[in-house]
Amino acid sequence: MKKLLLGLAATTALASPSWAEMLDLEKDELTFGFIKLTDMAPLAVAYEQGFFDDEGLFVTLEAQANWKVLLDGVIDGTLDGAHMLAGQPLAATIGFGTEAHIITPFSMDLNGNGITVSNEVWEEMKPNIPTGADGKPMHPISAEALAPVVEKYKSEGKPFNMGMVFPVSTHNYELRYWLAAGGLHPGYYSPENITGQIGADVFLSVTPPPQMPATLEAGTIYGYCVGEPWNQQAVFKGIGVPVITDYELWKNNPEKVFGITAEFAEEYPNTTLAVTKALIRAAMWLDENDNANREEAVEILSRPDYVGADQEVIAASMTGTFEYEKGDKRDVPDFNVFFRYNATYPFYSDAVWYLTQMRRWGQIAEAKPDSWYDEVAKSVYKPEIYLDAARLLVDEGLANEADFPWDSDGYKAPTPAEDIIDGIAYDGKAPNAYLDSLPIGLKGEQIVEGTEVKG
Repeated sequence: MKKLLLGLAATTALASPSWAEMLDLEKDELTFGFIKLTDMAPLAVAYEQGFFDDEGLFVTLEAQANWKVLLDGVIDGTLDGAHMLAGQPLAATIGFGTEAHIITPFSMDLNGNGITVSNEVWEEMKPNIPTGADGKPMHPISAEALAPVVEKYKSEGKPFNMGMVFPVSTHNYELRYWLAAGGLHPGYYSPENITGQIGADVFLSVTPPPQMPATLEAGTIYGYCVGEPWNQQAVFKGIGVPVITDYELWKNNPEKVFGITAEFAEEYPNTTLAVTKALIRAAMWLDENDNANREEAVEILSRPDYVGADQEVIAASMTGTFEYEKGDKRDVPDFNVFFRYNATYPFYSDAVWYLTQMRRWGQIAEAKPDSWYDEVAKSVYKPEIYLDAARLLVDEGLANEADFPWDSDGYKAPTPAEDIIDGIAYDGKAPNAYLDSLPIGLKGEQIVEGTEVKG
């Protein structure tokens, strides 16, 4: 594993407008972890464009083997922080899996994922999908088109297996959401059975992101949900077809976060601010001037030290398009969003959505009051740190005041029904009412006992 070592070049730093405002850092040598996905881009850009440098930070970026290794590294201090699944800080803080208080002062992106199926499954789905005047499949594609295929496999005694990247990943919840919206049950978790396959029509299991295409090609799984470039890689290799993006599933949904321990933030408050400042600048750079810097970002991410996929594969989604079936390339300008729409602000409502999905599928075994969701969200998501960092950037002339939600109470306006594939609106201030509105999943006081839902 090659490390990227960032030296502090005096000439660059002295030329930076932030040099005079540099914070009194408690720790200036830092190691951050990431997984080889395009949404780690804010870290790579903050490094390559010298934004860490401007804050007086010497940073090492290290690719990690999988999400568990990455989380363990942050908890044991091997890593000072990391590009994380949004569910990881929340799950760790409530003690699902590994227990530790992890916080986030920075959300890394919106959207960026897709659901891909094998060529064989796609051919079996296609008769169930309406086509437009151009003869191409109409999007978004519902999992209702997959249901007859799953039923056929079941009648043949074959389990229908699909991959996701981690039990508390956005990908797990998005794949479950899509399946359930189409009438397919993705299975429950219980304290005694953490496979997540209790009562499942479709059996989901963990596969690390870079291994998804090979696992699909081997026939071990029939489809998967993953971030880029691993959906586009299936298209380029001719082994699979992305059927839906998460932008189509839930418009401008929250994705990864930057995670640190609560202890780190308490012990190194100025360092935490400096890191957040650099990451905000990186996100701004990625989206500025209508994504004018994306081609440069693609070149950076294609390097082996970062994502290590072909530039053409990464560009397929990072530059405003997305290719579904081979030759079916469509404009999706917001497939990857890093700064627009307050993408980097850590909204409590985003945290609450993840917690509702944990409860929906049994990872949170018992009912919780609405106040609990709010309290957990506020213990993990830290918009106050984010806004302090943003204020410094505005004062230094490096950011525009109008680009930040200064007066937010931490909750987004409810997501309207038309922006979500099942037509069910989401209000982060009413998590239990939201759970009750979902046709498949735990509600109220229901619990999973053995293979049954009771209550």
